[in-house]
Amino acid sequence: MSDPIDGLLTVLTLTDTGARTSEDIFTAPSQGMPQKRVFGGQVLAQSLLAAMRTVDEERIVHSMHGYFLRPGDDTLPITFSVDRIHDGRSFSTRRTQAYQHGLPILSMIASFQSEDPGTDYQAAMPAGLPDPESLPTVAELIGHLEHPVARSWAGERPFDVRHIGSPVYLSVEGEHVPHQAVWFRAIDALPDDPDLHRAALAYASDYVILEPVLRALGVPWAHPGLKMASLDHAMWWHRYARADEWLLYTQESPNARGGRGLALGRIYARDGALVASVAQEGMVRVPQA
Repeated sequence: MSDPIDGLLTVLTLTDTGARTSEDIFTAPSQGMPQKRVFGGQVLAQSLLAAMRTVDEERIVHSMHGYFLRPGDDTLPITFSVDRIHDGRSFSTRRTQAYQHGLPILSMIASFQSEDPGTDYQAAMPAGLPDPESLPTVAELIGHLEHPVARSWAGERPFDVRHIGSPVYLSVEGEHVPHQAVWFRAIDALPDDPDLHRAALAYASDYVILEPVLRALGVPWAHPGLKMASLDHAMWWHRYARADEWLLYTQESPNARGGRGLALGRIYARDGALVASVAQEGMVRVPQA
């Protein structure tokens, strides 16, 4: 098994094909997954990096909205086509389409802004939560299981994710509430590239964002026949933070119906700074008994 951080950095290294028509074209490999489908966070981060490659360095991503169109094949590379939609005095807008087999698997629009002084306030970080060091790792919780998904989550992910309270891997303990919180960080140091850390944040934001839906329903990941898939993903970057330092990720689900669940998230640095906000709607189909 290759080192998870090396694997992360490999898929987040894009190759410029040199094509210069109406769009910029990049390629990147896919990570192997136990379900044989491309991890949504991977293609989000890659699409974002492709857009970043076409924007002036002083312009920083502040928002991204993406739609997952088709499952990706984890055995194939992905081609990224970037359309330079707009460059204004303060903002730039880019559209990235991710392709496999000549068909789009993700369509994303991202907006970038030059640093601009202005108002500054934020929602406060929840108080009284346990430190990440006091919480069990995924390996300690499910590393003993022989299931390929359990082995992947326990030992092959490039991020350390620790639930505050019981996780929803095998069962949903306690009250079935539509909210939860986790700590996470990369399992090893990442290069000192701010754009890489922003992209890595997008990558990790897709891990557990739909879990409040499962928790509210009382349905664990291991529920027989459960089918879940990300439909869209939005993210707003508020302040810079490194993805290899502990970050608190709070999530809640205000609504679920029609086989879909909506989840909202906030990511805080350990010092309390609100780093990013996240929203995702996903397909959540639970077999009826």
